[in-house]
Amino acid sequence: MNNEEKSNGMTQARVPVEHPMLVMASMLIGAFVGMFSETSLNIALPQLMDNLHVTTGTIQWLVTGYMLVIGVVLPFSSLISKWFTTRQIIIFGLLAFIVGSVISALSSTFALLLVGRMIQGIATGLILPMMFTVAMLVFPPYKLGAAMGMCALVIMFAPAIGPTLTGIILAKLSWNWIFWMFVPFLAIALLLAIFGLKNVGELTKPKVDVISLIESIIGFASIVTGVSFASEKGWGSPIVLGILALGIIVLAFYVKRQLSLAEPVLNLKIFAIPAFRTGAILVMLDFGIILSAMYLLPMYIQKGLLLPVALTGIIMLPGGVINAAVSAVAGRLYDKIGAKAPIRIGLVIALIGAIMLVCTTVNTSIAYLIIAHVILMIGCPLAMSPAQTYALNSLEGPQSGDGSTIMNTMQQIVGAIATALATSLLGIGQVAYQNHFGKGHLNAAFTNGTHYGFYFTIALIIVGLILSFSVKSNKKVAK
Repeated sequence: MNNEEKSNGMTQARVPVEHPMLVMASMLIGAFVGMFSETSLNIALPQLMDNLHVTTGTIQWLVTGYMLVIGVVLPFSSLISKWFTTRQIIIFGLLAFIVGSVISALSSTFALLLVGRMIQGIATGLILPMMFTVAMLVFPPYKLGAAMGMCALVIMFAPAIGPTLTGIILAKLSWNWIFWMFVPFLAIALLLAIFGLKNVGELTKPKVDVISLIESIIGFASIVTGVSFASEKGWGSPIVLGILALGIIVLAFYVKRQLSLAEPVLNLKIFAIPAFRTGAILVMLDFGIILSAMYLLPMYIQKGLLLPVALTGIIMLPGGVINAAVSAVAGRLYDKIGAKAPIRIGLVIALIGAIMLVCTTVNTSIAYLIIAHVILMIGCPLAMSPAQTYALNSLEGPQSGDGSTIMNTMQQIVGAIATALATSLLGIGQVAYQNHFGKGHLNAAFTNGTHYGFYFTIALIIVGLILSFSVKSNKKVAK
């Protein structure tokens, strides 16, 4: 660091603290467990279906319900931080996560397990945005890059090792131990928060727009619920159509209200900026690609290939590690060559991996499956990071925070919808096979169902590829 940086105040954090890493420790652990929880449970779904005696359409609520709650809580993170102190938010979040984990671990019914999962979702929705907000405040500007990289690594590393650790646990212990495993880490994080976390930020206690709060919850919840119910009741069901119609109507009023408010919960006006709109949609599509594929793949390995759960975790590991590694590198590509080339190349690579997954059978080799997964996990993060940077780089000042909140929120909602749609197509594919070939060979029917789900993944990639042609070449896009 040179003298000019010192004279410009580059050594001073906005909220100076003696040990910024100690301040961050509780949130880093909490965010890690939250992201681990989001992906690790996929590998346990087949066992949970058998133990809890529920269908594929029902069990997917453990994934979609968790993401839905995160998506509902995230938009209010900025408002919550202006009403409650940092310590209050993080300590409450960690306590909620512990309570949710214990409820899940002790549950013997699907309903109780879902309640525990949704409480965990509340915690993750509170902790995840606070981690980034606090890092921006307690680290000096010249260390912000490293601090953001540390936060991103936590988020990338958890999904990489989640399926493998879960597979090892399930090979020796019951599924309940997945949730017991969270508790000691969360207890350590809670102690670190109590003794090391400092309050940052200013409590202004602005007016709460209750109507926006209600519209947001009803609108997003109805859309995800409707799509989820469709996997069992069918898309023509009056209940499904009614819930979806309610969600669309309420969200239309929500959008109209956000555009008219002086201080909206989500500043949707920034969607008028073409570069942000394009980049944000690409990020949401990419997240939907990853979530749909990562939901289908572990179940195909266990229900289609009839392989044990421990081996499933090992098969998933190379792709998870590659995902984390490529994510760490992809951001630097934007600095060198811009967003257009990495996004297009990434989506083309992802398309190859998804097509390979559609070509699987009940006799597919493990080596082929690992290669297909690795190829998909090279392509998705290669497109994700440049698209995200491209979107945020089009914003200035407070808009950057708005953009980040919108993308984080919509990723969770889109992830929940993509998982629900993949589940619906999985069921349709199974029924189609059984109608044609009879009800024998259940693993072949399940494999055909996953193909239907992967067709949806391919459709998302193709839409992303088409949209990528509107990405500009220059790195700093015009406003």
